[in-house]
Formats: sequence, C-alpha cells, structure tokens
Amino acid sequence: MAEKPGGKKRTTKAATELCAVNDIPDGGSNGFFIDTADGRLLYMAIRRGAKAFVYVNSCPHTGMPLDFQPGQFLNAGRTLIQCSTHGAQFRIDDGYCVSGPCEGDNLTAVETETANPRRRPLSRAGFSS
Repeated sequence: MAEKPGGKKRTTKAATELCAVNDIPDGGSNGFFIDTADGRLLYMAIRRGAKAFVYVNSCPHTGMPLDFQPGQFLNAGRTLIQCSTHGAQFRIDDGYCVSGPCEGDNLTAVETETANPRRRPLSRAGFSS
C-alpha cells in the first residue's frame, strides 16, 4: 500500500481497460462503464486527436448522468460538455463548470493511461481510496 498526502492509505490495483482510443470518435465523445463489487461505475470520454479526457459520468449538481443519448455528452458546437438534466456546461480540458447551477464546480477527472500504441487501450489508473 502507498500512502497519500495527509496520511490516507491507497491500494495499488491493476489498471482497468475502459476502451480503445478509437472507440471515441475524434472530436466527439462516448460513454463507458465498469461493473465492480460496489456497483456500476459510469465514465465519459471526450477525444481531441491523440488526447482523451475522461470524467466520472455524474453531474456535480444532481449526481445524474450527463449524456443526452448514450455516449452523447457535448453541446451542439462540440466545444463543451453539457449536462442533459439542466444544461450546465463544462470545459473539456479540465471539467470546470462555466455555466449553470453548478458553476465553479468540477467534474471528477479520471486518471488514465494509454498502454499499447498499436491498439491504444485507454485504461483507468489502478488506485482506490
């Protein structure tokens, strides 16, 4: 076990594959989930070229999933993540809410890595609190 700042311990686990980078359309988004012993964890991924931004699929205001339709998280201009419940908008690069009832809050970012350059799987880093 490794120790987090502030004295909390964390357990290192194997990374969990979410998807291949090509499962996310360039300039678009997609949704993914992982079933765990504690229930299903929902994620959203937005791709910009070789870079993918991954967040927990949960609005900081309501806790509801953000997608309008499965995997659809972006506004019409594809410049912001938009909550389907109340229209809050978040920057893609850092998840910061720029408008809506949760303005100033952030989406929960998910630490990811790309391991295999051929298939380029996108994996959730393996730490839990």
